[in-house]
Amino acid sequence: MGGEFKRLVVGEAAPEIALLNQDSEKYQLSSTLGTKTIVYFYPAAGSPGCTKEAADFQDHLQEFENLGYSIVGISPDSVAKIKTFQEAHDLQFPLLSDPDFAAHKAYGAYGEKVLYGRTFRGALRSTIIIDETGKVQEALYNVKATGHTNMLLKKIS
Repeated sequence: MGGEFKRLVVGEAAPEIALLNQDSEKYQLSSTLGTKTIVYFYPAAGSPGCTKEAADFQDHLQEFENLGYSIVGISPDSVAKIKTFQEAHDLQFPLLSDPDFAAHKAYGAYGEKVLYGRTFRGALRSTIIIDETGKVQEALYNVKATGHTNMLLKKIS
């Protein structure tokens, strides 16, 4: 197996994303121009780490919004699975379905990882902060599910 996909660097234009959200509506990242956006990639809706991470974003959503940021979560899960996840945890931000990993690969959030001693390719927990002009403000890879939102709030405030 080969290496990772190209990671984004600060100052470059964030790749366009056009994916379906939890309500099967087309979501385009360009629709957030004029707003700062935190795009976070997570491996699996409903898994313990991803649930904790999503709950942390939800718990701090008002703080992010007060600082001028919107939140978008992206996983390879189906629209039906992210809808169930959103409803189960009352998430008030968009979740996007990326079943073919197109957005993950464009953002460098896809590559080799080891789980239970087995190496495979998949979603890498990553967070990209995009400024209001559509440029990458921060690109954080291999982030931890817990404590992540507190670190982000410190970084952006």
